[in-house]
Amino acid sequence: MLLAVPVQYQPQDFLPIIVQFVLAVAFVAFAMVVSHLVGPRRKSVVKDEAFECGIESVGNARTPISVKYFLTAILFVLFDVEVIFMYPWAVNFRALGTTGFLQMLVFLTLLMAGFVYVIKKGILNWNESR
Repeated sequence: MLLAVPVQYQPQDFLPIIVQFVLAVAFVAFAMVVSHLVGPRRKSVVKDEAFECGIESVGNARTPISVKYFLTAILFVLFDVEVIFMYPWAVNFRALGTTGFLQMLVFLTLLMAGFVYVIKKGILNWNESR
């Protein structure tokens, strides 16, 4: 019978990670300095203007934005991350068996309950005012 022996990590075991981190930071710093020194310095009124997708900037950028935009973005990220959990399940569908299938049914039930709640609250209705 084999027993697991606890591994005692020494500081020198982390040396490759530290070297890679230092090299990455040095490369970023080097690239920024070189691009600043070698890059063109042409300034003009047109070049210094704010530019957004070819649309002329008009008005103040601090205009209020509807909270529905942020709610929709948060919901998209939430449901998108939950869908990501389904990929490993789909790949291992046969290996997980009935237990895995029932666990995914519980997960999907909770996911759909949240989606129904969002629909009932009217968060995704953009044309109606609350």
